[in-house]
Amino acid sequence: MKFAYLALALLVMTPGALASNKPDPASDLKAFQGYFLKRFPKIPLAAYVNGPYDFSKSERAQWKQIMEFPPYQFALDHGRKLFEAKFPNGKSYAACFPHGGIGIAQNYPMFDPKTGRVVTLGIAVNRCRVANGLGKLKLTTGPMADILAYMTDTSRGKTIDVTVPDNPKALAAYQAGKQYFYSRRGQLNFSCASCHVQAAGMHLRGNVLAPALGITASFPLYRSKWGNMGTLVRRFIGCNKKVRSVPDKPDSAAYRDLAYFLTSMSDGLPIAGPGARP
Repeated sequence: MKFAYLALALLVMTPGALASNKPDPASDLKAFQGYFLKRFPKIPLAAYVNGPYDFSKSERAQWKQIMEFPPYQFALDHGRKLFEAKFPNGKSYAACFPHGGIGIAQNYPMFDPKTGRVVTLGIAVNRCRVANGLGKLKLTTGPMADILAYMTDTSRGKTIDVTVPDNPKALAAYQAGKQYFYSRRGQLNFSCASCHVQAAGMHLRGNVLAPALGITASFPLYRSKWGNMGTLVRRFIGCNKKVRSVPDKPDSAAYRDLAYFLTSMSDGLPIAGPGARP
């Protein structure tokens, strides 16, 4: 298959070119989504939140069977209990978020002008805990993944709306996330785009590689391989390890910015999390 589309030319740049261009999230969004829609014209935009399941009839059939009794249901139930539980001071997570934390996942990650950094929903949950005298939770799995599963489920069907404001630090974070996505790393010399743009929809060891478009919409995920729930940053770490690259820390600026860029490229798509994957 040829990859000479104009959209791909706009997307796959060298890190130096990415760093020298003024960030233009609106143009990137149009090119990013346009590339996939042109390459896979039979797949509607909203369907990209299903990951690989529109690229393989057999896997889609298996997925539908699995979703009759979602394997993440236990995490949803546990996450709701944790979310609604009172802190020692009598408050709860609801006090830390607009609308009591219900139906807000589609707006994360977001840029915090006070700190000049990107804040993921998981980091916001930990901020809430610290503000109420509790310790931080692990960002990759466990109670955090369950809480995020519940919060994300309350946003199911809402359209992703990750705004990149006209703020130098916000644009710099977005650009850093974009550069990370297209930069090659590790002993295998792969970038995120190597698998999820160029090889999207293709088979790798029996699995279909999910397109980058919509890929964040179903997190957190229950993966059969994991046997439990995992967050988006857990997947980032796993991908780094697969290409034999040293992962960053879960709360690193690198992963925050990557999530910011990648989620913003799915603006307009519906939240479909929590999800299930092999």
